[in-house]
Amino acid sequence: MSNQHQYFGHPRGLFLLFGTELWERFSYYAMRAILVLYLTDTTMNGGLGWSTKDALDLYGIYTGLVYITPLIGGYLADNYLGQRRSILIGGALMAIGQFTLAMPADALGLGSLHTFYLGLALLICGNGLFKPNISTMVGDLYNEGDNRRDGAFTIFYMGINLGALLAGVVSGSVTNEFGWKAGFVAAGIGMLVSLVMQMTMAQSWLGDIGRVPAAKRDLAIKKSAKKEPLTKEEVDRIKVILVMSLFTIVFWAGFEQAGGLMNIYTQQYTDRMIGGFEVPAAWFQSLNPFFIITLAPVLAVLWVKLGKREPNSPMKFALAMFFLALGFLCMVGAVMEQGGDTAVKTSMLWLVGAFFFHTLGELCLSPIGLSLVTKLAPLRLASLMMGAWFGCNAIANYVAGYVGSHVGELGALAIFSGIAVTATISGVILLLFSNTLVRWMHGAENTHSTAEQIEEQQTQVA
Repeated sequence: MSNQHQYFGHPRGLFLLFGTELWERFSYYAMRAILVLYLTDTTMNGGLGWSTKDALDLYGIYTGLVYITPLIGGYLADNYLGQRRSILIGGALMAIGQFTLAMPADALGLGSLHTFYLGLALLICGNGLFKPNISTMVGDLYNEGDNRRDGAFTIFYMGINLGALLAGVVSGSVTNEFGWKAGFVAAGIGMLVSLVMQMTMAQSWLGDIGRVPAAKRDLAIKKSAKKEPLTKEEVDRIKVILVMSLFTIVFWAGFEQAGGLMNIYTQQYTDRMIGGFEVPAAWFQSLNPFFIITLAPVLAVLWVKLGKREPNSPMKFALAMFFLALGFLCMVGAVMEQGGDTAVKTSMLWLVGAFFFHTLGELCLSPIGLSLVTKLAPLRLASLMMGAWFGCNAIANYVAGYVGSHVGELGALAIFSGIAVTATISGVILLLFSNTLVRWMHGAENTHSTAEQIEEQQTQVA
């Protein structure tokens, strides 16, 4: 059994999933960092020459579909494929998709636009199979009530953001030197590394975890040939997932302006000169993962230091909303510095401040939310519920693209300030209803000590 081997107090399978996700996220963010810039660049420079509105509309549709297909992928994994097989199929589709984007316009005889859409479609389908299942497998490494699970998702989240940090720097540098297509090649190579790691190491590092579809495992545990109805406790816990997921829509709709409107603001209206060097706009996409890597350990220590005073999950979500609002207040400051003159380039410090606060918010919401789903979802619905969780991100990404695309009509000031106000109101609502949500969890966040849990696992293995 893979859980026999412990690294830093965690099953070693966690670190395989960490590496697999790191390179998959490198692939995703390397492509995301250049997508809108590629769409809006002139055809003479190798871009597609789209308008800002059309590019942001497509960005919203693409990122939305990337997060809604996990609903289908989660269902297929739970009932037919199993998590491991889903990850391999999804990874292969995404690698092919990235290399399709990198192909010359006439390589497939489809024309540049059709080849581009084919590449996006492969990425969307592959992501649907990959994304919900690798996150669910992290939770499967731990027994119910094991309080190492939140820490495991924080480690896992570090992998996501190490990949994203590398992506912005590599993608920005490669495209500056060799053009847009080279950026897609770099993304494809990253996906291949992820795929090879999973293919060669999963059997020895994960054992049987993720091999059997969750619905079959659930029936085996209950020793019943038919599916039983959900209990009241399970229904209440699902209600918590659904309610909390609604607030993730608000958060990610604001946060995802980073790859859309804020990316364009960086390119067109930010003074990016340091001495005689102009910082590539794509490099700013690495600020978020850089702050994740530096701030995650600080927050992890803080939660431990607080002990019994540690905020519950709904309160952490509320903090996330307030930090999101502070980040957009920084962007309001940037717009006000322009004074209505779009020829004025604003200080890059406004962007640094926005990414800093947005990252604090992300750390209070994203890993906590992933852990919460694995705690609360019934086993037979684990990947499906994770897919539903990501499905709300789909709505958020569509909203992000839709809102950002109206910057020409509403103005950046109205959009940035509107998001700040909406996030603040959402945070207040979460604070008011946090006790009710905790009650519906039926003790899922009440855990015993880590030492006791490790001792229990060692006894079970023996």
